[in-house]
Amino acid sequence: MKALLLALTVALTASAAPIKVLLIDGQNNHQWQVTTPELKKIIEADGLCLVEVATAPAKGQDLSGFKPDFAAYAAVVSNYNGELWAPATQEAFEKYVSGGGGFVSVHAANNSFPEWKAYNDMIGVGGWGGRSEKSGPYLRLRSGKWIADTTPGRGGSHGKQHQFLMTTHASQHPIMAGLPEKWMHTQDELYDRLRGPAENVTVLASAKSDPGTGGSGEDEPLLMAISYGKGRVFHTALGHALDAIKCAGFATTLQRGTEWAATGKVTQKVPTDFPTAESVSVRP
Repeated sequence: MKALLLALTVALTASAAPIKVLLIDGQNNHQWQVTTPELKKIIEADGLCLVEVATAPAKGQDLSGFKPDFAAYAAVVSNYNGELWAPATQEAFEKYVSGGGGFVSVHAANNSFPEWKAYNDMIGVGGWGGRSEKSGPYLRLRSGKWIADTTPGRGGSHGKQHQFLMTTHASQHPIMAGLPEKWMHTQDELYDRLRGPAENVTVLASAKSDPGTGGSGEDEPLLMAISYGKGRVFHTALGHALDAIKCAGFATTLQRGTEWAATGKVTQKVPTDFPTAESVSVRP
């Protein structure tokens, strides 16, 4: 009887419909034409998710007709950094996430929409686009706790690209469960001085922004989980270019973060090629 139940469980799992994910691109100061196919490949790698791509009109074109059916997907992944969406699209997206939809912000997507309050609430902190102390505080690690720092200053910068050591926080969070405390990320932009509403944010991982590479000298939050209404947001500031996206650490956290945003849980195991504290792990 137990064997029969096990077989039925395996069969049902195997036949379960994949999680539908929408990936948005079309405008970005980064090479979205190159990175979108790789992001799609990563998220679909184990067959758990099925990704469809919605490409917004190019900069300067009419965005009023860009109206993705957000409700048809369990999660939306943004590889978009560009002009503000039409009011109707903004309203639909706010309703989608606050109503329980998942959202994943990748790298420069946190530069987007400095004027859109709800979007900034979703991502917690962002950079550039004229962000300043008026946009909200920095998140700073002090005595083992992340606090809001209202010190005046710019919102968003980074030094030279380099490899850097990631430190895992919130190790019991589904996205981070089982990941090592320290792991090396391959060459990437280490975003620093991000600021915003900084509410309902759980910092999942950070890295020290080295002044020697032009950084802030602070531990900077780079992986975050944010609650927005009933929705779940996974924010990764990693992933500037193709080499960074091919880091096994980036790929793993993106996969797990997307599943969590969509379902509230993570079933994916930590891969054997996950980076260590001593060495990076880059996939072909």
